[in-house]
Amino acid sequence: MIDLSTQLRAIADAPAGPDTAAFFDLDGTLINGFSAKAVFLERLKTLDVTVHELWEISSAVVEMRMKSSPVDNLMGKAVKGLEGRREEDLMEQAYALFRNEIAPMIYPEARILVEAHRHAGHRLVMATSATPYQAIPVQEDLMFDALLCTTPVVVDGVLTGELVGSSLWGPRKAQAVADYAEQEGLDLTGCFGYSNGGEDVPLLEEVGIPVALNPDDELTRHAARVGWPALRLENPKRGIDLTSVVRSTAALGSVLASAGVGLGLGLLTRSRRTGANITSSVAPDIALALAGIKLDVTGTENAWSARPAVFMFNHQSTADSVIVTSILRKDITAVAKRELERDPRFALLGKIFDVAYIDRGDPAQAREAMKPAIDKLHSGVSVAIAPEGTRMPTSRLGRFKKGGFHLAMQAQVPIVPIVIHNAGDVMWKKDFTAHSGTVKVTVGEPISTEGWVPEKIDNYIDDVRSFFDRTLGYA
Repeated sequence: MIDLSTQLRAIADAPAGPDTAAFFDLDGTLINGFSAKAVFLERLKTLDVTVHELWEISSAVVEMRMKSSPVDNLMGKAVKGLEGRREEDLMEQAYALFRNEIAPMIYPEARILVEAHRHAGHRLVMATSATPYQAIPVQEDLMFDALLCTTPVVVDGVLTGELVGSSLWGPRKAQAVADYAEQEGLDLTGCFGYSNGGEDVPLLEEVGIPVALNPDDELTRHAARVGWPALRLENPKRGIDLTSVVRSTAALGSVLASAGVGLGLGLLTRSRRTGANITSSVAPDIALALAGIKLDVTGTENAWSARPAVFMFNHQSTADSVIVTSILRKDITAVAKRELERDPRFALLGKIFDVAYIDRGDPAQAREAMKPAIDKLHSGVSVAIAPEGTRMPTSRLGRFKKGGFHLAMQAQVPIVPIVIHNAGDVMWKKDFTAHSGTVKVTVGEPISTEGWVPEKIDNYIDDVRSFFDRTLGYA
């Protein structure tokens, strides 16, 4: 087995530019698990599977496992079950499933590999036996240049229940890669290939730089026999285990205890700011330590060079607020969604920091709620805000809302971007427990709002969002 750093060096040493391609399988290679299973379980939960279809697919799975029958039988029956469905509806369901189930299955270290190839200017191609409704959301999130996949026949936007050709399994996937290379004028001897399954030996034989990534037993044996490098990625940290429960409970308890102390001292000194500053300077560091989360912060000086300011951070995780508070330390408040006012994990902190709560469905109320935040800025207290307005399933940015930009412009204070690279790796957006790990954070230089006018607000948003994209490696 090689380690990740060895493979990253191999990527860096390869010729740069789009004439070098990296072909990645999806299931088991980029994601920890099988997208088809997630799709089928979701259909079962929503009672979207007939008894006949359930029997057909179950029998096909048994045949494939017990009799080593071709995967074509299973794929054919699965696609037959989609006959008459509108492709538009299937894609809508695909994006919802990605946000709720598939996104946290992506290996964090697979993102690092993909980013290394993208940084080198390599062409990124996903080659999978999955359908577009499993693969496209992942392709878009990881910014692959092309997708080779099993394709259903679609007529007038409706699936016929048939396939275009056959499923891209085994030798047919290898042939699809060879055809793509010929079409694009690529020399496969200088290209990378990544897969986890023994069925993809033909694909890995097509390229000059094969890598057995998270290999199964069959591929592990073959890679050892022919001398291919093998790399096993660390699993995504998701779900509940005893360690994460104990750590997270201790971290939450420390935050609430620190908040109680801060509230008490604030009452004694008759100064809410004193109580808030005591809480913000102590609670986040203790909570992060108890949760086993370390911060790797670049640009810390930018968090102090132009206060008061509107600090904008991208939002992936419940841990974000603790991370941001740990960096900013004192003289801060926040703008948050109305639902958090009733969240027992946040309510006490909201009172101490005098958070401005906004109703995302009521623009007039949101504008009114911003007025106290302007007063806070004028009094020397900075405001932290997540311009996306909600937690995203991955580090890819959502649409930035205008509220924070209007706030900075009206208060005539700078915007300071705080880019959180991977908080979702230690605590995914729907998780209630945190896992140990290191979160990388970049604090950008203050962005002056002097001379800003409302008519150009969209341009300002694009400029700030572009900084986040560049820093995250997506531009």
